[in-house]
Amino acid sequence: IMISKSGGARMMEAAFSLMQMAKTSAKIALLDDKKIPYISFLTDPTTGGVTASYAMLGDINIAEPNALIGFAGPRVVKETIGKDLPEGFQRSEFLLEHGFLDFIVERKSLKAKLTQYLDMVMGE
Repeated sequence: IMISKSGGARMMEAAFSLMQMAKTSAKIALLDDKKIPYISFLTDPTTGGVTASYAMLGDINIAEPNALIGFAGPRVVKETIGKDLPEGFQRSEFLLEHGFLDFIVERKSLKAKLTQYLDMVMGE
């Protein structure tokens, strides 16, 4: 289980932080090789390279309600494309609706939901 929260890498961390994300993603691939489920829980905010790499690689991707999740923030995206963004863009509910998340759960309910999921995948 990976719990992610990130505002993105700062410019001064550029190459080093990019390499760490690549290494983390490679280790996650080893879990897949061994048939070990990788569960990703995204909190508010989860942005930057973390979102572009290991945060969205889960066999199951979960987020907390109303979490900001995306590569670049809404302001940057809007300035880049020159258009207004849909209501709730980059919020967990928007991502769930568009198939990027499996479900949304409050932190206080996470343990019970994960137990239910693990029981299901373990065939119990």
